[in-house]
Amino acid sequence: MRKILLPGMIIGAAILIIARLFFLQVIDDSFKLQSENISIKIKYDYPERGYIYDRNGELMVANQPSYDIMIVPRETKSMDTLEFCKLLNISKEKFIEQVKKAVVYSPRLPSVFLSQLNKLEYAAFQEKARKFDGFYIQKRSLRDYQVNVGANIFGFITQANEAMVKQNPYYKSGDLLGKQGVEEMYESELRGVKGVKHMQRDRFNREIGLYREGKFDTIAVQGKDITLTIDSELQKYGEALMVNKRGGIVAIEPSTGEILALVTAPSYNPNILVGRQRSRNYTKLYNDSLAKPLYDRGLLAEYPPGSPFKMLNALIALDEGVIDEQTSYTCHHGFYYGRGQFMGCHDAGPRNLNSGIYNSCNTYFGNIYLKTINKYSTPSEGVDSWSSHLKSFGLGQFMGYDLPTGKRGNIPTAKTYQKAYPNGNWRATAIVSNAIGQGEILMTPIQMANMIATVANKGYYFTPHIIKKIKGQKIDKKFNTKHVTTINPKYYPPVIQGLFDVYNFGTASGLKVEGIDICGKTGTAENFAKIGTKRIQLKDHSIFVAFAPKEKPTIAIAVFVENGGFGATIAGPITSLMIEKYIKKEITRKDREKRMFEISLKNEYNKYTRKFLDSVFKMKRRNDSIKNVLKLKKLDSINKSKTTL
Repeated sequence: MRKILLPGMIIGAAILIIARLFFLQVIDDSFKLQSENISIKIKYDYPERGYIYDRNGELMVANQPSYDIMIVPRETKSMDTLEFCKLLNISKEKFIEQVKKAVVYSPRLPSVFLSQLNKLEYAAFQEKARKFDGFYIQKRSLRDYQVNVGANIFGFITQANEAMVKQNPYYKSGDLLGKQGVEEMYESELRGVKGVKHMQRDRFNREIGLYREGKFDTIAVQGKDITLTIDSELQKYGEALMVNKRGGIVAIEPSTGEILALVTAPSYNPNILVGRQRSRNYTKLYNDSLAKPLYDRGLLAEYPPGSPFKMLNALIALDEGVIDEQTSYTCHHGFYYGRGQFMGCHDAGPRNLNSGIYNSCNTYFGNIYLKTINKYSTPSEGVDSWSSHLKSFGLGQFMGYDLPTGKRGNIPTAKTYQKAYPNGNWRATAIVSNAIGQGEILMTPIQMANMIATVANKGYYFTPHIIKKIKGQKIDKKFNTKHVTTINPKYYPPVIQGLFDVYNFGTASGLKVEGIDICGKTGTAENFAKIGTKRIQLKDHSIFVAFAPKEKPTIAIAVFVENGGFGATIAGPITSLMIEKYIKKEITRKDREKRMFEISLKNEYNKYTRKFLDSVFKMKRRNDSIKNVLKLKKLDSINKSKTTL
């Protein structure tokens, strides 16, 4: 046995080696292709990106032809650079800069020299292309927007840089890819698959045909069309209402979680980020530190929710059993709590659950919040129980929607106050501002919209999402998963009745829409900037949340207007108009519509900006240190409510 073991191993190893060599040299052509790559030129065929439609089948984003001039530095020869520059309307310095970039990327691989030529520029270059060895035209497609709204929804198309290429080997330098919005989130579906051609070249570097009759070539596959949940007419209407204002509007279909409108203001026309001026225009938008049009306030801006938050405190108090519908408190334009501290209120008189909601009584909600926290043996236990209820509404966390940006907001827990009061000497009265949606609570507009959608559904929600359909593919099943809150469903009807009576007897009684039963809640959030230890009082934010109809609701909406004043002044009318536009497709109160179109808060923003800067300069004159507190390019980040001025 030992005599045949060693020879057998040698023979077996020899057979394996011979078989492998036979496979590599006779069967497998891949290494042959690599060995011959000096005489082979690879050409890419870029597919069209998938089209984007709205929920009603209206085309929102299509494609248009574009042409890039590519360069292979090693193949360039002596040429008339002045003629070349004049032909493409670029400077000699630009020419040199682009050549250097191409050489750094790779002397022998193609890269983009000049991108996104229009038809006239393409025709002019193509006519004289024979004079410029090492340069050739690469055909691509650019986005062609059929609408001038929804820039924050779509995102934009940009070129892949070196970092992106290293991160994803699918991309080559100069390839186009989606950035922000659905273009980024659904990039792999929208981009399609590049086609590849291997061209054989002779010893004079001339193309003589396909390598191996195209055996290794692949055909480009067009990107998949997608349908969004957005109603393009509602989106257009919302953006028109928010002209010369700052804030956000988010509308959701409660029964599905589909986002009907996602408005941020100020915004911009998506068409300005297409073509050769894209980079210049993007830089202008990026450097606009006051308006911040690239900042999606519907997803990123964190605000104190104000009075709309009261409905959640009512639900928690009912579920915790500390009140019932008839529990009543008398308001004397506010109430005293703690050590002689006073919470003011615009209201007066006895208030129960229903009247407390439709009159937005601070006294009522301050008292039920204290009872909720004090039900437990320690404030820490009470706050954690309260916080747990709120998180079941999707608050204080990323919501999981299908857009690449967002913020958590903030729902305080016992740890929040243990840090603020390390000696443990705190009680419910120290945090009573949470009762009216102020304090440490922060929410984004999309969280506010999801909150009111959850109430409309009597205790459940679907993760908000913007994708409705992908051609030939199912959407993520998480968007069809129901999330149930910790609140017993039996407590929602009395709260919903209170929200309905907001329109009948309460703070929104002047905002009714004939023929539509709307349930809603006004909100006015305190707003101030903080510089060091100094607080500057600014005009309040205007907030409104609502759903309609009362039975089987089809739309839930949150409107937030920065520095807009009372909730019923600007946010409320906009909400009623948006609901009527979606449900009835027409507006009956043209006077209300005209007023909202005409209202401009530009002067307000300028006034508060000047007021803020004056305070900064005064502090400087007093030699007060504001280092690490203020960055003038980010005025909105210093506001406690994290809003812009």
